[in-house]
Amino acid sequence: MTDLSAQATEAAEQLRTIGDLIRWSVSRMNETGVYLGHGTDNPWDEALQLVTHALNLPWNIAPEWHSASLTRSEREAVIELVMTRITERVPAPYLTGVGWFCGLPFVVDERVLIPRSPIGQMIEQKFAPWWQGKREQNLPAPERILDLCTGSGCIGIACAEQFPQAEVELLDLSFEALEVADENIQRHMLQDRVVALQSDLFASASGRYDLIVSNPPYVDADDMSCLPDEYHHEPEMALAAGDDGLDLVRIMLAEARNYLTDDGLLVVEVGNSWPALAEAYPQLPFVWPEFKRGGHGVFVLQARDLDALALN
Repeated sequence: MTDLSAQATEAAEQLRTIGDLIRWSVSRMNETGVYLGHGTDNPWDEALQLVTHALNLPWNIAPEWHSASLTRSEREAVIELVMTRITERVPAPYLTGVGWFCGLPFVVDERVLIPRSPIGQMIEQKFAPWWQGKREQNLPAPERILDLCTGSGCIGIACAEQFPQAEVELLDLSFEALEVADENIQRHMLQDRVVALQSDLFASASGRYDLIVSNPPYVDADDMSCLPDEYHHEPEMALAAGDDGLDLVRIMLAEARNYLTDDGLLVVEVGNSWPALAEAYPQLPFVWPEFKRGGHGVFVLQARDLDALALN
């Protein structure tokens, strides 16, 4: 493989257009085998985000812009950013400061996970068919929503956008994560309906909720030991959850019924730890949605399903 620094120097000297640099970036990412999965699933989209960010342009520029010529300093700025992505394995959203979720931009940095949960697809569908079924029973849309282990606040804020009548609480143990969540509440001008609070799981929860949604730490010890380098830029406390990945989820299942309305819904992502969860709780009728745009390991439980735990 050609020396990367020599390739960077050559690119700055010989390439001219936005399209040239996008193509060059894709080639280098393919060559070096960077891991994709923090907001994009292909090197073209990753390169487009990085190149346009370095040029202070929107990521969705029209294709005719690709033929625009760049100054030497602009080419160098792009190449420097792409080289950081490749050599340090920093995920693109940490380099641009923006992660997208449910079509919305969120402030992100290394204090929080990068938004990518498949729960976003459920939010876009307003949790149909589960909440649709409740509407058919003449139950109102959720009026109180809890986003537990909120991180950047992306799940709770996206829920607030989809359910404009709902009050939403964002709870997290990390004060640093809550600083980011507060920034995102303000960015989306939702201060009147969304609040972020420091909490050890349900400790600061207030009353009962129609909908509890969570993307908690759930990576088991084996998976933590072999994560791609990109994941090591994310906060470990937001990923690791013991030998089987269920340390926090066990507590959530034991306590969630106390915070759900009788017709409430619990939606939790557990990723690759789902087989361990299903084996540990054979009495619970977990529903595991399939996702058209990828993702897995999210369960849905009705509040009354959790009553089975009290019988054991």
